[in-house]
Amino acid sequence: MHRPKPSIEWITLGLLGSTYAVWILGTTTAYTLSPGLGVILTALAIAQFASLQHEALHGHPFRLRWLNEAAVFPALLLTVPYGRFRDTHLAHHHDPILTDPYDDPESNYCDPAVWAALPWGAQALMRLNNTLLGRITLGPVLGNLLWLRSEAALIAAGNRPVIRDWLLHGLGLALVIWWVSVAPMTGWAYLAAAYLGHALLKIRTFLEHRAHEAARARTVIIEDRGPLALLFLNNNLHVVHHMHPNVPWYDLPALYRAHKDHYQRRNDGYVYRSYADIFRKHLIRAKDPVPHPHWPFKD
Repeated sequence: MHRPKPSIEWITLGLLGSTYAVWILGTTTAYTLSPGLGVILTALAIAQFASLQHEALHGHPFRLRWLNEAAVFPALLLTVPYGRFRDTHLAHHHDPILTDPYDDPESNYCDPAVWAALPWGAQALMRLNNTLLGRITLGPVLGNLLWLRSEAALIAAGNRPVIRDWLLHGLGLALVIWWVSVAPMTGWAYLAAAYLGHALLKIRTFLEHRAHEAARARTVIIEDRGPLALLFLNNNLHVVHHMHPNVPWYDLPALYRAHKDHYQRRNDGYVYRSYADIFRKHLIRAKDPVPHPHWPFKD
């Protein structure tokens, strides 16, 4: 059993305040002292902020949805409207569609028929992107290009909720652009920080889900307790999060420890000991093929 949800989760709210403080420090004083340090701190704040946006869409730190959305309103990540993140991620939480090339908005797999029709250059690029090194270096630009193309198609088709979310994102983006225009950090430096922030997030999403015939076995456990676990707010214990999406990030480790055997049986032993283990195994070697090996689903 996890503890009852408080009216305000002060741990999460405090971390959000600290993240904004680091972001301000990175774009101002730290950048003045050392542009490299400023970019790194800003990138860390952007990645942490994305993790906190993930908490917000799952109902943290407030009980009221509008307060959560207001708390993460600034568009620090630049290219992902919060409303679109919320809607696509909640759709992704329907476990039977996990890794589905069409219905899972966060799938990294391709329909084998579509894959076979791709030119060799596109296949080579996607194979490279399927290694951890490729995902970190190429993933931010490749992922954003594919994302923005799909969003542009929805906008062109007149999808009103999508248009609304992008208009709201424009307001949050205007705040960030204004801040960078008056802060010591240059616009190019901020773009570099945003790219690095996306790259850090690609470490988390690299193997969160695998192709498996059983939906329950598609979600990973990474038993890491280091700085990346904090940066990703314990979403390395991803099967725990998928089974209990409303549990706050700081309760996930205790929940996992209390029922470790259950979760590992649940996901059929899809377990890594640490992110260091993942880097050793998959930095230059793909974990899975790009075309989905079990498509179409039988279940």
